[in-house]
Amino acid sequence: MPTTKTKPPARPGKSKPRRPSAWNLKLYVAGQTPKSIRAFDNLKVLCEQHLKGRYRIEVIDLLEHPHLARGDQIVAIPTLVIKLPPPVRKIIGDLSNADRVLVGLALQQVV
Repeated sequence: MPTTKTKPPARPGKSKPRRPSAWNLKLYVAGQTPKSIRAFDNLKVLCEQHLKGRYRIEVIDLLEHPHLARGDQIVAIPTLVIKLPPPVRKIIGDLSNADRVLVGLALQQVV
């Protein structure tokens, strides 16, 4: 008589991790420097490719609002602060290394 295997019932609380519905991204810059503009452009392209419709980018110009650097402990610019999904993460630079940014956004595994 053949035996059939059945899956054990799913345990409550042991579901697959869900991707968040929205990413809250803060990009700290200092004016309209080439590096700041490049960082925003690179971030926008990656978000459109991988997070279309599920992200919000807030650009904070520290030349206009220097007091805002303290809240996220910004020590270099440009800096991307990923608020949501948790945990809070930071990526410093012009975001030209797409693999590094995708890892920071938790969209790609470290290899």
